[in-house]
Amino acid sequence: MKILVISSSLRLGSNSGLIAAEFARGAVESGNVVEEISLKGRQIGFCTGCLSCQETRRCCIADDSADIIRKMHDADVIVFASPIYFYGLSGQLKVLLDRSNPLYGTDYRFKDIYLILTAAEDEAATPDRAVSSLQGWVDCFDRSRIAKVIFAGGVNERNAASGHAAMKNAYETGKEIGER
Repeated sequence: MKILVISSSLRLGSNSGLIAAEFARGAVESGNVVEEISLKGRQIGFCTGCLSCQETRRCCIADDSADIIRKMHDADVIVFASPIYFYGLSGQLKVLLDRSNPLYGTDYRFKDIYLILTAAEDEAATPDRAVSSLQGWVDCFDRSRIAKVIFAGGVNERNAASGHAAMKNAYETGKEIGER
């Protein structure tokens, strides 16, 4: 399987990035081809809503999103990793999702979508709005689904997730993809 892992945190030593790396490690060990992309340092502008992408199947804005969207199109599995800010997805991930409009109506390959979330808060409902936001995107791609959400609450400081149970969960989840 071809797996694309997209980490959206801009922080060095990010918790969501650490957990995403564990997912990738498990997936690689099971024989999958994994590519990890960080949105840190990428230039991804806001969607202007011109909808020209619906005719051309590509965005008219020249920035780093075109390459990422092409890789999303060709992936069998997509993993999004995001810190939770104000109970939602990171802004940079949301902008990328908005810019992925050229995928709509294409012969995209992805089916399973995984979501890795981290937050300072550790309440059971903390990830709900972030999951709901991604579900809105997934609903536009009728062959896809959110296969699993991995949440690490109570991790605020850099590298705080290194001992969190979500690390093992992510590794095992990645490993299971190759065992199907």
